[in-house]
Amino acid sequence: MLNRLLKTDHDYALLILRIALGLVILPHGAQKLLGWFGGYGLTGTLNFFTTNLGVPLVLALLVVAAESFGALGLIAGLVTRFCAFGIAAVMTGAIFMVHLKNGFFMNWSGAQGGEGFEFHLLAIGIALALLLKGGGAFSLDRFLARQR
Repeated sequence: MLNRLLKTDHDYALLILRIALGLVILPHGAQKLLGWFGGYGLTGTLNFFTTNLGVPLVLALLVVAAESFGALGLIAGLVTRFCAFGIAAVMTGAIFMVHLKNGFFMNWSGAQGGEGFEFHLLAIGIALALLLKGGGAFSLDRFLARQR
C-alpha cells in the first residue's frame, strides 16, 4: 500500500503543479496556524470554525493541518497524494460552507458580499491531478519509492 501511495513518474509537470499548489495554500495555513499574513492564529481560527461555522474541533484542526503541513508536504513532495486529498477536501468544504452563496467569480470589484469559488475549483483540479499521478520529479515520494 505504501508503494502505491509513493509511486510517481519523473514528471516535471507534476513538480510544477505541486510546488504551485503548495505555495498558494501555505500562506492560508500560516494565517490559520501562526497568525501570519493577517490571520488569527490557531486559537482564533479554531474559535471561528467551531463557533461561527459550527465545525467540530477535530475537523477544524484537520483543516489547519491540511493547509499548513499539507502544503509543506506538497512542496517537498512527501506523501503527495495524501496531502493533495486533504487540500481537495478542505477546498470542497470551503465551497459548500462559505463560498457557494457568493457565486463563481472572485470578488475583484468589491461588489459581492464575499469571494466566489473559482479559486477553490482550480485548487481542487490541481489536487486531483496530484492525487492521481503523485508528486513527480524531485519529490521525496519518488526518492522513497526508489529506496524501497
